[in-house]
Amino acid sequence: MRGPAEQAAVLALEAGCRLFQYRDKINSRRTIYDTTMRLSGVLRRAGAVLIVNDHADIARAVDADGVHLGQDDLPVADARKIIGADRLIGLSTHDREQAVAAEAGGADYIGFGPLFPTGTKDAGPARGTADLAAVTASVTVPVIAIGGITAANAARALSEGAAGVAVISAVLGAADLGQAVRQFVSVMQSKSKEKRDL
Repeated sequence: MRGPAEQAAVLALEAGCRLFQYRDKINSRRTIYDTTMRLSGVLRRAGAVLIVNDHADIARAVDADGVHLGQDDLPVADARKIIGADRLIGLSTHDREQAVAAEAGGADYIGFGPLFPTGTKDAGPARGTADLAAVTASVTVPVIAIGGITAANAARALSEGAAGVAVISAVLGAADLGQAVRQFVSVMQSKSKEKRDL
């Protein structure tokens, strides 16, 4: 029987999402392990990517594609020893200096934010698109915009150089999860077409 995380993942897969991060700040590490193990099976069969938030050891144990770390988590170099050279490591950053340091430290991609006001987590004041533009101009690894992202403002983040957007409440809090994902996929595809046409 599928739990809520797997049910949401299946709906998002059907709507076109191919990159997932499992973030759980509440449950025990064993519960996180059990959930990510089930998610790993669902997403691997679909050819999708799974990133585990915070826990490099759990990411390695469930054969996830990578781990996403915060500024207070394990350093990237030490996470790399656990997860291996062939998996992704992302690092959340909140300013240009942290982003540059993240790339220099070996992060494969950078999360930057909060871009807009958000109630999902307390990560400080919104940074805005000007700061995002400064970050994307300063690093060569992909930058994922985080915080307060909606289908209505996602294009602004992509226009400032973000390679993608990370969303929680705009999808999981939507009345129709599949439709919410399809809106984001449509925005991503439109911006990708604009870049190809330039």
